[in-house]
Order: sequence, then structure tokens, then C-alpha cells
Amino acid sequence: MDTIENLLERLEQLNDIGASLSRERDITPLLERILLAAKALTNADGGTIYRVTEDGHYLRFEIVRTDSLQIALGGTTGKPITFPNLPLRTEAGAPNDSLVAAHCAFHCRTVNVADAYTDPAFDFSGTRRFDLTTGYRSKSFLTVPMKDHAGDVIGVLQLINARAPGGTEVVPFSLSDQSLVESLASQAAIALTNRNLISQLENLFESLIQLINLAIDEKSHYTGGHCQRVPALTLMLADTVAQTTEGPMADFRMDERDRYELKIASLLHDCGKITTPVHVVDKATKMQTLYDRIGLIDTRFEVLKRDAEIAALRAQLALRPCVDAAAEARIDEAAQAERAAMDQDRDFLRHSNVGTEAMDESAMERILRIASGRRWRNPAGESVPFLDEDEFENLSIRTGTLTQSERATINYHIISTIKMLEHLPWPKHLKRVPEFAGGHHERMDGKGYPKGLKRDEMSVQARIMGIADIFEALTASDRPYKKGMTLSQAIEIMKRFKASGHIDPDLFDIFLKERVYAQYAQEFLEPWQIDDVMP
Repeated sequence: MDTIENLLERLEQLNDIGASLSRERDITPLLERILLAAKALTNADGGTIYRVTEDGHYLRFEIVRTDSLQIALGGTTGKPITFPNLPLRTEAGAPNDSLVAAHCAFHCRTVNVADAYTDPAFDFSGTRRFDLTTGYRSKSFLTVPMKDHAGDVIGVLQLINARAPGGTEVVPFSLSDQSLVESLASQAAIALTNRNLISQLENLFESLIQLINLAIDEKSHYTGGHCQRVPALTLMLADTVAQTTEGPMADFRMDERDRYELKIASLLHDCGKITTPVHVVDKATKMQTLYDRIGLIDTRFEVLKRDAEIAALRAQLALRPCVDAAAEARIDEAAQAERAAMDQDRDFLRHSNVGTEAMDESAMERILRIASGRRWRNPAGESVPFLDEDEFENLSIRTGTLTQSERATINYHIISTIKMLEHLPWPKHLKRVPEFAGGHHERMDGKGYPKGLKRDEMSVQARIMGIADIFEALTASDRPYKKGMTLSQAIEIMKRFKASGHIDPDLFDIFLKERVYAQYAQEFLEPWQIDDVMP
């Protein structure tokens, strides 16, 4: 019989269990805690947690424990439960009252059985077969429904074989046992419901983030993969750094909430690109806007070649009726030379338009000569420079395909990202999302953007994301203006970035030493990109 002191002690234990349940974030460990706590409160040898299936027709085994038989299935053990689901109704559609767990769930009532072998109300034939196979003796059962906040049964907690205090004798579950387990089941159901609700909200939130990324992807298929790969690489590097036990990053640690915060930040790190004009994001060549305007320049060359040919023919006709074969030949040769020069200039501009190589001074001067030295007659009949100011500006881009104003437009996406994220009412455990997401274009030397932060002004997470963003960009094979680099090429560039103060040297050292790049490559890079990397 329970003493007052024993009851108070068990009540205090129940309160402690309730507090620990409310702190658990994952469903599986939460269910396991519930069962182990119930067994501890009642000194039960075994127990099972069932959950009502999504369709509401069955009870599914989630956790099974029997101490004396050393049975531990489901939960964190990783051992699957092969027992079939228990139907809540018979084939005729009536309540399945023969099974104690189904009866408990269907009628939402606790069932306390002193001895399964003598109880006439329920079918324990399956229990007897289990006992016959294992040599066990199932006797006392306490089966308690788990109800959510709306009063719906979401599961069943069943305990087997209460043991007398200080011994192994199997005794019935007492009324105090039943009361305590019912209280625990109520707390557990609330904790489980809350966890489910939080999980559903988190899934909804992440789905909304994916919706934003999908919108960016639909607007430009060159960025959709980036929005998926950067978070993956960010978490790979962050997990590796958090496991480091020596060196400058030995003190960096992340718990589950920290990791989730970084995951959300990395998923949203480029959400501001939804405001960036698609013709800038997708600008594959220097002359591209809604289309590649190099075709217009091709047409102008053809006009000039036609004009040169017409001028040559007119000059030849001017020699008539006096025939001068030598003079005609010289005119024809000059015209051919002019057409050849035009073809060379056209090929040069087409090559320059691609933007895969840096423009040196001689190339810049040649573009200037073509722009101002050649003239053509526009549709209005006016003689104008061969290239207008906008065309000259674009073809004179030294590296890449973006003008300064277009690059500013692209760079503005990070300001848009920060503005968008800072307007959201983040809960406490996600407060740093705007800072993490908004800092991945900063540099360690303060020459980055948008705030010009230096290394000691940035979080470790933002610095990690900066490395992930750059490495993904270097190796991405779906960009409009370049093909992806091999691992060795990308790493060599990253080494130069480390030396120049662009990226965090300590984090990059871990990236190299722990071969995070290789882990990423196996999942995301093409086979031809994976080559040997020099240490």
C-alpha cells in the first residue's frame, strides 16, 4: 500500500517528468520518454505505446519494452517492430472490444486488468501465444488512452506486470498507479500534440520558404539549384566545425535549435533575388537583355559589307567605258580586305560578348576603335557610330557579363533579403536568421557588402555561409555564363580568397582538412568535376 511519503515522492517525480517531456523536440525520443517514465512510476516490467494511424482505423506499435526479456523495439533503438497493426473495428464495423488496447482507444477509457489469464472481458490469446513462445508470464495490464487537447485519442499507453516494491513479484496495478499513469498520459498527450503542432508549423514554414525558392527557380532556373545546394553545404561545414575539438574553432558548438536556425537562414539567404529582374539574373552574355543583341551588331556588319561591296561596284562602274583591269582589281582587293576586316571585328565582338575571359587593354582599345571608327547608316538614314553608348558599355565589361549598374542590381538582392527577413516576427530561437542570411557577402577584410563588416563583427554562422555560397558558385554547372569548375580549380581560387582576406581562414582550413568539399562533391557535382585536390 502506498504511503503518503511515497505518493508525494511519485507526484514530484511525475512533475519532473512532465517538465522534461515539454522540453523534448523529437517525436520518437518523446514517445520513448513517456513509456520509460510510466514504467518507472509503476515499477512495471514491460510496456507498449501505440499510436492511432493517420486514417484512424488502427493502432500502430511505436515502442515496445520488456525488461526481464531484454526486449527493446522501436524508438531510438533502431530495431523495427514487425507486429501487425491492431484494428479498432471488426470487419462488420463494430468496435473491436475484444482487444484491450483497441477497446481503450475506441471508448477512451482506462482498463486495469489484474490477471490476463483469468479476465473474461478481453481476448488475450495473442498474449498467451507470446508467453508460450518466450516463457514469459503476462499478468497485470494497465491500459490508458492518450487524449489530445480536443479530447481525441491519439494513442494508447499500456503497462504490463507491475512489480512489488523492492521485489520481482508481479502484482496488480494499484489505483494510485492508475491515477498517476492517467496523469502522465494526459501530460504526455499534450506534449505529443504540442510537438506535432510545432512540427506541422515548422513544415508549413519550410514549405513557404521552398515556395519562395520555387518562385525564384521558375523565374530563373539558374538560381533554383543554388537555393538548395548552399543550405546543404552550409550545414555540412557547420556540423564539421561544431565537432572540432582543437584549434581556433574548438569552442564553437550548435544544439538542435542552433542548427535549425542556421538551416532556415541558409534556405532564405537569397530570398531577395525574387525582386531582381530576370534579364539581369540570367544575363548570359554582355549584350543580353530580353534577347542577345549581338545579332543586331551582326546585321550592322552585313550592312557595312553590303555598302562596301556597292561602293566597290560603283567605283568599278566609274571606270567604264574605259576598261582598266588593274584598277578594277585593286578596287576589288580593297573591298575584299575591308570585308575581311569587318569579319574579324565581328568575330572579335562575338567572342568578347561571351565574357568568359578578362578583357585586357588592347581588347578595350579595339572595341573603342570599332565603336567610334566605324559608322553605319541607321533605318532613319543617319550616319551614326557603329556602337551606341549602351552597347559600348556592355561590350567593354572587363570580366563577366554584368555592367556596374547591373552588378549593383544583383548585389541589391542581399539588401532586399535583409529587409524582407527583418520585417518578420521571428521567435526567440530564430532571431539571428536575418544576420546569418544577410552576412554571406561580407568579407573578412571589410570589403564586402552590404555593410562592410569585418571578421570580428560577423557571426561564425555567417562566415560559414559565405564559404558555402562562394564554393557552390564556383562549382555550379547550371550558370548561364560559365561551366562548373573542377574541385581542384575551385579550391585553388578559394585558397587565394583566404590569402586575400575574402573568406575566414580558420573555417576554410577545416573545410580542407576534413574534406567537406569531397562530401559535397559526391552529392552535388558531376563526375568529371571530381578530381584530386592538393593539400
